[in-house]
Amino acid sequence: MFLRCLALLLFALPAWSQDQVYRCGNEYLNDARQAQARGCQLLEGILVTTIPGTQVAKPQRNASPTVASVGPGPAVKTDPAQQRLRDQDARVILQAELQKAEARLAQQQKEFNGGEPDKQGIEGRNHQRYLDRVSDMREALVRHQSDVASLKRELARLPAP
Repeated sequence: MFLRCLALLLFALPAWSQDQVYRCGNEYLNDARQAQARGCQLLEGILVTTIPGTQVAKPQRNASPTVASVGPGPAVKTDPAQQRLRDQDARVILQAELQKAEARLAQQQKEFNGGEPDKQGIEGRNHQRYLDRVSDMREALVRHQSDVASLKRELARLPAP
């Protein structure tokens, strides 16, 4: 019985310990002098729960291009030779991807046939199905062109070999 009363008392303490809370627009204060100076309203019978926000990491100034930082932790120096190797690997990968994308683009352009691809199967009798396929092919062609352009931009961003 004693433990039950003690538990109820412990749960009720936070409600008793809360001071008067004042609302100033979207801000809540518990300092009566500051609230009166700002003309805030007293909130009665309302419990306010506050959750602290996260701190925003400040960008480092004068960071050289060889400094790699991940998150708010300390910056780690990267060896220039190792960075050159990473850049070369990235260049090789991007060039391989560019060749694949250009091959897909060439194949799509060949199939598209200047906007008049060959009809397949039932498309001879169902013209709408043909128009839908042509529309899908046009969208795929634009997407492949965009892929090639973005890979070329990424290659241009890398330092010269």
